[in-house]
Amino acid sequence: QVQLAESGGGSVQAGGSLRLSCAASGYVFSGFCMGWYRQAPGKNREAVAVFNIFGSIWYGEPVKGRFTISLDNAKNTLDLQMDNLKPEDTAIYSCAAGHRRGDACEYRYWGQGTQVTVSS
Repeated sequence: QVQLAESGGGSVQAGGSLRLSCAASGYVFSGFCMGWYRQAPGKNREAVAVFNIFGSIWYGEPVKGRFTISLDNAKNTLDLQMDNLKPEDTAIYSCAAGHRRGDACEYRYWGQGTQVTVSS
C-alpha cells in the first residue's frame, strides 16, 4: 500500500521560509511524475513544482525564483524549499506521485496535505 506523508507546514510571516518534506512508503520516488500541489480556500488546486515525464523540473509562475523542489534518494523524500513566502502562498500543500501514461503523468498517489499559512 502506497502512502505519502507531508511534513513541515506551519505559520510564518511574509518573507520567511519553510521546508516541506514528503515521505513515501510502499513507493520509490523515481524522478518522474512527482511533485507538489496546493489548494487555497475557494480556489482550484494548482501545481506548484513537479518533475515531469522527462524528469525535468517545472515551476508554477507564482513561485518561480522562490521555491525549490528536490529529491533525496537516500531518504526517499520529495522536498520543497519555500523562501520569500507571501500571503498568497497560504494553502494546503500536497505531494503527489504517479506514472507516465502516454505523453502525460497520471498521478495516482496523494498525501493528505499540510497547511501553510503566511501572514502579512
